[in-house]
Amino acid sequence: MEFPEGKYAWMVKVGEKGQFVIPKEARELFGIKPGDSILVLADRERGIAIPTKEVRDKHFSRLFEEVEQA
Repeated sequence: MEFPEGKYAWMVKVGEKGQFVIPKEARELFGIKPGDSILVLADRERGIAIPTKEVRDKHFSRLFEEVEQA
């Protein structure tokens, strides 16, 4: 199956402890290295998302700016 440019999909299996392996291609694409921390977001209707480091940092920066202004 072909995906539009820049779009990807992988199937992973969830183990007994609820863990899954991020596919090698995805880790390389997003620069995920052993020991890195990732943010997992969830929405009951839309599912689970793992934002990129850039998106995560952008949202954290905005959050902290709002806290400082309060």
